[in-house]
Amino acid sequence: MIHPTAIIEAGAELAPDVEVGPYALVGADVSLGRGCRIGPHAVIRGPARIGEGNRIFQFASVGEEPQDMKFAGEPTLLVMGERNVVREYTTIHRGTVQDRGETRIGSDNLFMAYTHVAHDCVIGDHVIMANAASLGGHVQIADWAILGGFTIVHQFCRIGAHCFSAMGSVVTKDVPPFVTIGGHPAVPRGINSEGLRRRGFSSDLVAAIRRSYRLLYLSNLRLSEAVGQIRALAEAHPQLACLADFVADSDRSIVR
Repeated sequence: MIHPTAIIEAGAELAPDVEVGPYALVGADVSLGRGCRIGPHAVIRGPARIGEGNRIFQFASVGEEPQDMKFAGEPTLLVMGERNVVREYTTIHRGTVQDRGETRIGSDNLFMAYTHVAHDCVIGDHVIMANAASLGGHVQIADWAILGGFTIVHQFCRIGAHCFSAMGSVVTKDVPPFVTIGGHPAVPRGINSEGLRRRGFSSDLVAAIRRSYRLLYLSNLRLSEAVGQIRALAEAHPQLACLADFVADSDRSIVR
């Protein structure tokens, strides 16, 4: 399952059924779980812990040193879950000691060609980054978020669950759960109603999310007042609690 031209450095740990294509490199202190498939010319550096069933396509660079001037060779980490797809020319970097010391990626995510995940990012599950979407350092992306092609996310921003960004969005503030954004800089455009429908959200819950959006963006309420009213809605729809908590915890403030 290992092509004879591939380089597997001493100290790498590969499950027995891992496939590694021609001229790929798997560095020392990299572990690859069962069912991983590494394409030709891909480079995986460590320390990195990569779970089962991940597919890393040709010319991707995974687990490389961070692009951070403060980085001085410390042994930081990349942790990746299961069944992720990393397409051509994607770059995913390890963490830095100035933050959590690791970049962490969940499971069932799709990183399309030329996407970039910088140091210390935390990505949940079922996230899609379309072609050339890029994350600055320390960005957090929650479950089921979708970033359109060429979306740029400023460092330290948070993207909430079930968000959607239009192509070419430039994100400089936090994006609350369920919200669709677009523009340069990105501004709210409504809720991600189509995505919520596809994921089985009931019509009543979608209506409650839409009411919450109006409280945040169309009511002229202060954020604290809107959060209080969203918490009241969450008594009947507990899924809204994550929206209220997200806005209340935002250090950068939210897109408006």
